[in-house]
Amino acid sequence: MTGKPPFEPWGRYPKYNANVVPLQWQSDFPAIVSRYGGMHNGALAVGMGRSYGDVCLLKDGNLMVTTGMNRILGWDPETGILTAEAGMTLAQILDFCVPRGYFLPVTPGTKYVTLGGAIANDIHGKNHHVAGTFGCHVPEFELVRSDGTHLRCSATENPDWYAATIGGLGLTGVITWAKLKMKPIVSRKIDYEGIQFHGVDEFLALTEASKHVEYTVSWIDCSSTGKNFARGVFMQGDHTRNPGELKPSPEPKLIFPIEAPGFMLNSASVAAFNTVFFHKQMKKRVTALQDYEPFFYPLDKVLKWNRMYGTSGLLQFQYAIPWEHAREGTIAILNEVAKSGLASFLAVLKAFGDVPSPGLLSFPQPGITLALDFPIKPGKSFPLFDRLAQMTLEFGGKLYPAKDARMTATQYQKSYPEWQQFLRYKDPLLSSSFWERVTREE
Repeated sequence: MTGKPPFEPWGRYPKYNANVVPLQWQSDFPAIVSRYGGMHNGALAVGMGRSYGDVCLLKDGNLMVTTGMNRILGWDPETGILTAEAGMTLAQILDFCVPRGYFLPVTPGTKYVTLGGAIANDIHGKNHHVAGTFGCHVPEFELVRSDGTHLRCSATENPDWYAATIGGLGLTGVITWAKLKMKPIVSRKIDYEGIQFHGVDEFLALTEASKHVEYTVSWIDCSSTGKNFARGVFMQGDHTRNPGELKPSPEPKLIFPIEAPGFMLNSASVAAFNTVFFHKQMKKRVTALQDYEPFFYPLDKVLKWNRMYGTSGLLQFQYAIPWEHAREGTIAILNEVAKSGLASFLAVLKAFGDVPSPGLLSFPQPGITLALDFPIKPGKSFPLFDRLAQMTLEFGGKLYPAKDARMTATQYQKSYPEWQQFLRYKDPLLSSSFWERVTREE
C-alpha cells in the first residue's frame, strides 16, 4: 500500500509530501530499491522518523519505511552478537536481550530508533568517552545498492563501503541486516550519581574526574544569567555489579494528549522549569540505584512528547567543538542563547572522547557537545540558529546532521570536508532533503 501524505520528522519541521513505501521482506531487494529509486525524485530508506530535521525526508520522493523488517536472524549467547533486520528498533532489541543479560553497547536518548537508522547516523550516547559511536560495535552488515549489488561490509570485507555507510545518512544503499555486539549486564539497575554544578569550568572538572565512569551527561540551565549562568546537574552511572532483575520493560502508557498551544513554551515557563529541575535535587550530590529506563530514556515515558511544541514543532541545535576551543566556544554560545531570550527547554552538555569512529562522515569528535531544543519560531529561532551555526564553525566545530534543518551548504562542506570523498559511494538513486540542501552550490 502506498500513499502521499505529508511526512514529518520528529521535530515536525519541515514537512514534505512523499510516497511512503512499506518494506517487509529481504526478498524484495534489490528490485524495490531500483524501482522506487528510479521514480521521480528518487528514494530514501527511513525507520522511525526520529531524526529531528530533514535527514529523514525526501521532498516529493519515495520513502521506503523499514520498520516492517524487524526480525531477529541470529543470536550468539556466548559472544553477545545479535544479527537482526535493519528495521528492528532498539526497544525491540532491548526486549530480546535484557532478559538474556545483555544491553546495547551505545544508546541515544530514545530507544525508538531502528538498527539501520542508528548505523546511518552513527549515533552516540552517554558513554562515547569510553565506547565511541554505535558503529564501533557493528562488526558486519549487508548493503543493497539500486544497481542490484549486494555487499557484505565489515572492517575487512568491503571496508571502504563499511566506512562510507556508517554515518552515511542512508545514502550509500539500503542496509538490510546488521550484526551488533551487545554488552553483558547482570541487572536492569544503574549505580547513579547526580552532582550539581555552577559554570562550564566546574562541568569540565567533573568530566575530568569521571573518566572512569561509563555513562556521563549533564543537564544545563541555559536560561539563567549572573551567578546562575551555566548551572546544571552532572549525571553519571555504571551498570550495577549486583545481580538483579532482567525482565523486559513495560510498554509506555502515557501519551501527550494534545497539540499544545505555542505560547505554552516561552522564556518564563522554561525559566521556571529550569529552576524547578535544578532544585529537584535537594543536595549537592545524591546517589541512587536507578532503573535503566529513566536513566537512559526519560522522555520515552511519554509517547508523542513532541506535541508539547505544537504543530509548528521544534528543532535541535547540536554542535561538537574540539577541545582546543571547547571551553570558550561553549561559554560564548551559552551567552548568546541567554541573550536571545529564546530559552531551550532541554539542554544537554557532554564531553566526547577520543575513540575513533569507523565512519567517514561521523559527527562526534573529541571535545564538547551541546544539544538544545528550541520551538520553531521562524522570525526568532532561525536567526538564532544561524548565529549559533556560524559561531560553531568559528570555534572549529560542526553540527549534527541528524538534528539539523538549517545548516547551509557552505557550512556543511567546510565542517565535513570528507563529503567529496563520500560522493564515490553515494547511490545515484538515493537522496534526502538534507543532502540536496547541503551539497548544492551557493
